[in-house]
Amino acid sequence: MEPIGVYVHFPWCLKKCPYCDFVSFAKERDGIEHDRYADAILAELERRAGAFEGRTLATVFFGGGTPSLWAPQALGRVLAGIRAFTAGRTLSDVEVTVECNPSSLDEDRARALVDVGVNRLSVGVQGLEPERLRFLGRLHDAEGGLDAVRAALRAGVPRVSADLIYGVAVPAPEGGPKYLAGGPTQEQSPREAAAEARRVAETGVTHVSAYSLTIEPGTQFGELSRRGRLPIANEDGVAETFFAIEEALSEAGLRHYEISNYAREGHEARHNLGYWRGHDYVGLGCAAFGTVSGRGAGAQEGFALRYRNPIDPARYMRAALAGEVEVESEEPLDPETRLRERIMLGLRLREGFDLERSAAEVGAEAWTPERRQAAERLVKRGKLTIEGGTIRVPRDAWVLADGIAAELF
Repeated sequence: MEPIGVYVHFPWCLKKCPYCDFVSFAKERDGIEHDRYADAILAELERRAGAFEGRTLATVFFGGGTPSLWAPQALGRVLAGIRAFTAGRTLSDVEVTVECNPSSLDEDRARALVDVGVNRLSVGVQGLEPERLRFLGRLHDAEGGLDAVRAALRAGVPRVSADLIYGVAVPAPEGGPKYLAGGPTQEQSPREAAAEARRVAETGVTHVSAYSLTIEPGTQFGELSRRGRLPIANEDGVAETFFAIEEALSEAGLRHYEISNYAREGHEARHNLGYWRGHDYVGLGCAAFGTVSGRGAGAQEGFALRYRNPIDPARYMRAALAGEVEVESEEPLDPETRLRERIMLGLRLREGFDLERSAAEVGAEAWTPERRQAAERLVKRGKLTIEGGTIRVPRDAWVLADGIAAELF
């Protein structure tokens, strides 16, 4: 049976970070409706029965927001419900990940999550330099980030990942409290970024995600950028930092298996690999996306259906608990759209992906004349390799992967 993942969205956090474009709402810990939200998700799960037909549960991912704020017993009820619902159709070692912020993770919380069946934590360390952490709106300091990782490891979490953000420019102290376009900035050097990556790797984590800061519309940073009041890191420096981090983490024994991700052998993020390889996933919770294929999931043969749940938590819970099927949006994905998504995501992987097999799986044409011509041009420029039906982006061109993928559309 085909593998399928489950994504559960937890919408609350203690503070909205200025760079974050995920749906999240700042709320005090004692104002979170832990059990009511769990009840709503379990009610929604019943309505998504068709998506699991003929499929094996491979991964469960609790994202947000800050899922480490969720009471472990409530999160555990949701996980137990998912397992019960897919009984007899689950892998023996289902990966269960919870995203965590250092400000809401200690050894006791980590151990409680392990007790309810979680086997992987992803900790948002983001950086180890005080000024950069303040600029990113983080509620923890450098040691707080490292302590959270160490606490997870002491608690016996089998697999622990840490997130880092690089490519961040902050206003220089002499620039004053308000940044003006063209004003003085200070940027993290490639050497400093590599040193941070080494310090994180030394904790014993089994996985590291290192992301270049992206300025998204609709965020605080996006608005500052629109007004010319946000410092932007130099692109050449960001590219140098990418390779400096790669060298540091490779030396520490973590393999660079996807543009932004590194893992010790056997500790790759399986849930994310499902996205990159085009596997179906069921989204549960407010604002969650899901993508399911086949008529059992309500999609036409050869098509997939992408849906998004109501964005407002109160609206989502009200509808789910009333047994209503309510979505924010639905979008049918035709075979060519599905193949383009696989190209965009598959080329992020070090190993690339089998274009011909993917095309056959979704019912699209692998090598249209236009795609063949574009691929040949990219090969001549050293931006693409083709081996049989497999295509991949060479390491030196990884920083250009999105543009390379777009040329193959």
